[in-house]
Amino acid sequence: MISLQKLATPPDTQLRNLGWDWMLGQDTLPYLANEVVVIQPAEADAYYEAANELFDMFVAAGQHIIDKNRFAEMGIPANLVELIKLSWEDDRHIHLYGRFDLAGGIDGKGIKLIEFNADTATCLPETAVVQYAHLKANGFDENLQFNAVFETLTGQFEELLAMNPDLQPTLLVSAMRGFPEDDANVALIGEAAREAGFDIEFDFVENVDFSAEEGIFWQNPKNGQFEKLDFWFKLVPWESIAEDEPELVKLLTEIVRKRLAVILNPAYTLLFQSKYILKILWELYPYHPLLLETSTRPLPGKECVEKVLFGREGANVRILNVDGSEQQAVEGDYGDYPKIYQQYVEFPQDSAGYTYQAGVFYAGEACGLGFRRGGLILDNSAGFVGHIIK
Repeated sequence: MISLQKLATPPDTQLRNLGWDWMLGQDTLPYLANEVVVIQPAEADAYYEAANELFDMFVAAGQHIIDKNRFAEMGIPANLVELIKLSWEDDRHIHLYGRFDLAGGIDGKGIKLIEFNADTATCLPETAVVQYAHLKANGFDENLQFNAVFETLTGQFEELLAMNPDLQPTLLVSAMRGFPEDDANVALIGEAAREAGFDIEFDFVENVDFSAEEGIFWQNPKNGQFEKLDFWFKLVPWESIAEDEPELVKLLTEIVRKRLAVILNPAYTLLFQSKYILKILWELYPYHPLLLETSTRPLPGKECVEKVLFGREGANVRILNVDGSEQQAVEGDYGDYPKIYQQYVEFPQDSAGYTYQAGVFYAGEACGLGFRRGGLILDNSAGFVGHIIK
């Protein structure tokens, strides 16, 4: 059973000061809970160790996929394979950050990998800033949290600068227009980069210019001039770019090949993002204590979860009973993707019956913990709950 502690002062004031009103849920239930999950120091340590071990396993699985040419099985668009290999084979293209979604870890239940949001992970502001502000607003010490997300992300940008001395420290940070949550995530990423020594510009993806001969450009609204930037962070999924903008993939492949820019997260991140990697991990590490059995077919005699290879926020997820009948399902826009089947595991619950999924951010190392709260399937209606270590 999840242990919760009520906090007297909600983080609403801090959020409004940041312009993050979208978190307050005026039209729905509040996205942010005015309580925190109580965890023990040993549990925080276990989440840290699990994420670090899992990342090493993902890297080994990524190498296996490349060595064995298993891109098609993974659902990787063929037009991205060359760029994936280029970025994988060049250590200067580091994986900036991602978020492991985990079951268990509380009350003696073993930690199990649900999936790795490796490409365009969100929940950064909630994990790095909001739960920290919530603790401080209630007079608690920041050391009572597993939360070094901002500092560790800054360290990743410092590493990028050190590994790419031939490039200018200029970073363009981009998201899709019309999604305030994405804007908040890229703003935090930009601030971490600025702290590390980058010059930062923000613009929506549609306004970015690409040249196979010269690189990536942003039009400065102050003077109308196009300015070259040597690093680009895009909060746009790689599979969406491959499917919707094949000409852009060709340009980006040339830009990376000619060393005109570094793109974050790198294209190889899609190897980690495809949920087919859960099956490959089970092949490489069968019965590993952090893994759940995963196959391309429903698991005989076991409850399992049907997932599409590139789904988000619980969309197109189905929980299947032992006999294969449907227990619960969430509709979505990703139903045309191939599917995998992962052994079902119960999430920790509170006294009201809500389930909790741990999210551990990884940026060169595990660096922060937060929880999403909702029903059996955590979809885009799930809330965010911070934590306190006691």
